[in-house]
Amino acid sequence: MSVIVTDSGFSSDSWDHAIYALQDMPANDCAPHLAVHLPSDADPASLSNRLASIALIRVDFPSSADGRGFTIARRLRLMGFEGRLRARGHVIADQYAMARRSGFDEVEIDDELAKRQPEDQWQFRADWTSHDYQSRLRGKT
Repeated sequence: MSVIVTDSGFSSDSWDHAIYALQDMPANDCAPHLAVHLPSDADPASLSNRLASIALIRVDFPSSADGRGFTIARRLRLMGFEGRLRARGHVIADQYAMARRSGFDEVEIDDELAKRQPEDQWQFRADWTSHDYQSRLRGKT
């Protein structure tokens, strides 16, 4: 099982449709709930002509030291992706604010991590728009 982390706290996964590996995506966009899983080494540009038809993109974080997923999220948002964007894997509570700032809507963690880092640790970082270093530099605190 997994736990979904949002600004509201922990919840169960409400996505009940298939999530396709990038290489297994259907050739047409007839699926009303098209979702794709991107590995951390994927090039988001490979989805550029299909972003409007994708409802959810899940980006893999193979380790908490691997920040490529943050770059992927930012690139997807800059490319115009407006759907649900989920980080999955080894994202820790300390990285939640960065995940939200880079464009993720939610983080999917396993039950073991949720036990080691309970909901209050994630909630502490849920005010991700405050205490932003770049905003302080711009005088927007």
